[in-house]
Amino acid sequence: MLNYSFMQNAILVSIFISILCPCIGIFLVLRRYSLIGDTLAHASLAGVTMGLLTHQNPILGAFVFTSICGALIEFLRNYFKKYADLILTIVLSLSVGTAITIISSGKLRANADSFMFGSILTVTRFDLIMVIILSVISVLTVIFLYHQMIYIAYDEEAAKVAGVKVKLINYVFSLLVAAAISVSIRIVGVLVLSSMIALPVATALQLEKGFRLTLIFSVIFSVIDIMLGLVLSFYLNVAPGGFTALVSVAVLVTVLISKKIITTLRSGRSGKYE
Repeated sequence: MLNYSFMQNAILVSIFISILCPCIGIFLVLRRYSLIGDTLAHASLAGVTMGLLTHQNPILGAFVFTSICGALIEFLRNYFKKYADLILTIVLSLSVGTAITIISSGKLRANADSFMFGSILTVTRFDLIMVIILSVISVLTVIFLYHQMIYIAYDEEAAKVAGVKVKLINYVFSLLVAAAISVSIRIVGVLVLSSMIALPVATALQLEKGFRLTLIFSVIFSVIDIMLGLVLSFYLNVAPGGFTALVSVAVLVTVLISKKIITTLRSGRSGKYE
């Protein structure tokens, strides 16, 4: 498997994805913004089709358009404060409508299906360079804004009172989400991309640790999910995106069952000694 250059590229890309996605996903989950990740994942397809239409790199196209949509969501929050779901519907309609219009126009000389389902065959050396650059910039930004983002995640209003530049950081965070989505799209695919952002975090939360340990375990579970999904999908000859999502769900269920068994055993022991 490792003799193929495309698999080498795919594994390297997967490593960066498995680190970046939980770093962004944990803040989305804590802020109850998981659906924003799903909306922007679909928005990335429009960016891909625009990139293909203009003969530009599709990952760059996905990043630019997803960044615009992320900024648009943040902008519309001021106008639809009581209707957050309506904002997502507006952006989703814009994105999906754009993607379908471009795909159905017949002007694309490349197939966009690989971006919908994920394909290890399409990962090029240039894509790898793009992923490394976006991932490094994103992770460094998270480290730099770490404390402010935690403050905002737990209580946005209190963060404003404390003098945190909430609006600016929210726009920066939108760019981080766009970066995470655009670098993941080659391997995971649009349709299940949100699973890589949310499910490893959901699994780590079951361990009931502090924030930093939850983040660390999110990365660990993310590495397990995407590497198992990538390797097994190669031998099973199926789309890596869909299979990675199945692996993520399986790992989550395993942790939930293990937690239940451990809790039952502990309660049984404590009852025995009473």
